[in-house]
Amino acid sequence: MPKPIALSRNPSTPLFQWRAYYEMTKPKVVALMLLTVLVGMCLAVPGVVPIVPLIAGMAGIGMMAGSAAAFNHLIDRRIDGLMARTYNRPLPKGRVSIAKALTFSCSLGILGFVVLYVLVNPLTAWLTFASLIGYAVVYTAYLKRATPQNIVVGGLAGAMPPLLGWTAVTGEFHGNALLLVIIIFAWTPPHFWALAIHRRVEYAKVDIPMLPVTHGVEFTKTCIFLYTILLAIACLLPVLVGMCGPVYLVSSTLLSVTFIYKAWQLKFHEEPGMAMKLFKFSIYHLMLLFIALLVDHYLWL
Repeated sequence: MPKPIALSRNPSTPLFQWRAYYEMTKPKVVALMLLTVLVGMCLAVPGVVPIVPLIAGMAGIGMMAGSAAAFNHLIDRRIDGLMARTYNRPLPKGRVSIAKALTFSCSLGILGFVVLYVLVNPLTAWLTFASLIGYAVVYTAYLKRATPQNIVVGGLAGAMPPLLGWTAVTGEFHGNALLLVIIIFAWTPPHFWALAIHRRVEYAKVDIPMLPVTHGVEFTKTCIFLYTILLAIACLLPVLVGMCGPVYLVSSTLLSVTFIYKAWQLKFHEEPGMAMKLFKFSIYHLMLLFIALLVDHYLWL
């Protein structure tokens, strides 16, 4: 029988290069972030969000977030190559050169900044730039390697998107937007610490002082549990100030109780793989929480 013809897949082809650059932007992370941006935009106005700030704001913030993610790939390329979770990323595998990765990161960030500055407003452009620097430089290049509180301090940059969405529409700060920032800020440590427990051996191997590495798994479990309680309180703040109604109150309460229960299980009745399950649940928690904010806002107009 004639042998079947195998089509070779050359990583240097334009299709595979496109996929590599796309992977560097961490599209799933950016998608969740853009949901929080959209909610910030919608909650900033009583009716429909103006079309230009909506489209240009989402595009510009998304591009700058993708740029920050690409810088993260670039800065972490050495340790990424040593960790099972990240060794197959484009830079460790040589699918993208350092020079091209740097050019791509800078170009995407500059384009996003210009879009925000010209089509949205300067305040949003500069705040998004500050978030990019906070994540790519302050957290990735310094805090991540300097302190076990890296996630707590560096989490502020990742908590900014709802504020960016709010300022994109209004052009000004507002206390209600800061409440959304507080929610994500409180959510970030238990989210990442659950992953750090699961990957603690790999973090130790590359000398990254994540909390389970420096203070032990049991201490980290306690911190996760306490932070889920703090997060539950933070999630009630929009209700206390009259920003949200009963739909959000019921939804956030159910999500918070579930998160606390799962953190309690991890602390006192851990089973194999439970930390990773908690990490995955935390993603759905944030996504559903912000969807509840959106539904509640338009349901009670």
